[in-house]
Amino acid sequence: MIKHYDVMKDDYENAGKVSSDIKRTLKQLGLDTKTLRNVAIAAYEAEINMIIHSLGGVITFELSDEGEVILCFDDIGPGIPNLDLALQPGWSTASAKARELGFGAGMGLVNMKRVANNFHIESSPQGTHLKMRFSS
Repeated sequence: MIKHYDVMKDDYENAGKVSSDIKRTLKQLGLDTKTLRNVAIAAYEAEINMIIHSLGGVITFELSDEGEVILCFDDIGPGIPNLDLALQPGWSTASAKARELGFGAGMGLVNMKRVANNFHIESSPQGTHLKMRFSS
């Protein structure tokens, strides 16, 4: 199973809808509770980061025949200037608007890396590619 979702910059009104759909799909398929929770956390954090920081992009959700969940987040820029800093707890470049709405605490990438079985991120001014894998 593969699903693709478009994400728009600053689309706070729809923030969390993609991750909710992924969670609902996996719950209906009977994914174990721990893996479901980890996927839901990572998907939400990455979706919110795309809305806050990118110019938009695509989320790809895949469930392999072996039961592995693969999440890919590909945006079209502006990229993360310093990945080492971005992976530090509490470091954030969120706008004042994002912070007013309760986002931008600087824990998104940290939480994703913590819950994923495999976490890979690459970033340039052209965009960011994030791939996470989850297995029971």
